[in-house]
Amino acid sequence: MNSIKGSPKEGLFGATLGFFVGFAAVALFGPTASRFREVMDLSPVLVGVLVAMPALSGSLLRIPFSAWVDTTGGRKPFLVLLCLSVVGMLGLLYIVYFYYPENMDIKLYPLLLLFGVLSGCGIATFSVGISQVSYWHGQSQQGRALGTYAGFGNLAPGLFSFLLPVALSRWGLSGSYLAWLLFLIAGTVLYYVTGKNAWYFQYLRNGVAPDEARKQSEAAGQELFPAGSTLASLKISAAVWKTWALVGIYFTTFGGFIALTAWFPTYWRSFFEVSALMAGLLTALYSVLTSIIRVLGGRIADKLGGEVTLLLSLSAMLVGALLLALSSNLPISIGAEVILGMGMGIANAAVFKLVPQEVPQAVGGAAGWVGGLGAFGGFAIPPIMGTFVSSLGDVGYARGFLVFVLLAGLSIALSLALKWAHGRLGMAVVPGGK
Repeated sequence: MNSIKGSPKEGLFGATLGFFVGFAAVALFGPTASRFREVMDLSPVLVGVLVAMPALSGSLLRIPFSAWVDTTGGRKPFLVLLCLSVVGMLGLLYIVYFYYPENMDIKLYPLLLLFGVLSGCGIATFSVGISQVSYWHGQSQQGRALGTYAGFGNLAPGLFSFLLPVALSRWGLSGSYLAWLLFLIAGTVLYYVTGKNAWYFQYLRNGVAPDEARKQSEAAGQELFPAGSTLASLKISAAVWKTWALVGIYFTTFGGFIALTAWFPTYWRSFFEVSALMAGLLTALYSVLTSIIRVLGGRIADKLGGEVTLLLSLSAMLVGALLLALSSNLPISIGAEVILGMGMGIANAAVFKLVPQEVPQAVGGAAGWVGGLGAFGGFAIPPIMGTFVSSLGDVGYARGFLVFVLLAGLSIALSLALKWAHGRLGMAVVPGGK
């Protein structure tokens, strides 16, 4: 028993730290894409693809790595993803240091894509941490714990968007990439020290039989347990239709969050012609607000239930996206960004309140599907928004937000289906969503 370590609070802290560090790894890539566009003469679509590459690996790798948690706990998947991200950042630093700006040409574009994909592995730590935190906490605490985890972890892009203009002005592009690399390495070491698996996985690692490990973990207070193998977890969760409803909603909310964190700097600079510093500040406003309010969103979901919270927050998101699509007034667009961010952040928390509630027998697999395919929106959406610019010119930067109007409407329909499935339409809300 002495070899079993940690508590729910320690498990939450380690996972949140690891995700914050992993997400911070790509905070530099999207906003500096304009530098590559200028020296490589890239089209808007190519820029959109480049910006979206970290989201590709950061989304798709969530599926197998989150399911892997169900067999080994979160530490090993976390560390593998963070190390891959270090390799990607090292490659980007190499290109920037030796080739930027005089020797940057289109021949380096495939390498930028490759290292962008590797650096995006840090984003995939999200679903690993979701599973890791879920196994540490009971059903009644899921909204609060997961909202805290994702809210503070998601702060990374916003905080670094704020710091990026200062870093670029003081250290230049190569110095900034070096600073980010050193931060990522230090963070990986810190996660190695602080990251802890739930008790069940620690017992298994110590050679305790699964049934006995479960019995002792239940006695310690653990409520959720995995279905078995990685493949079994994915199969079981894939057979539950609610998993796919949550995938669709999360594609809109978190996939959209990743897409807009990368897209907003270009939108503010190109459509309103604000300074790079102002564009960074406005992007940070969106990113930090969306992340911080996710913490509150978890508490709201615990009280109102996940489905009701989704319906309210997605409606706010739809209004914000519609205003952005139609507005050419800077103050109105800033207000719309705030409404959109608040709706997205609360909805993100509500989705993962529902994951362990709707698929308790395979949390890791469900979190992988939802977090992975949902976050794929971060890859798919920017190129679509780039086509609006290509076809409509500068006004396309605003009209592109119609994509989010459509996605929000579809997500509201999926949320209604989840609520209907529980027979709750027209019924009073029970605290905890049960």
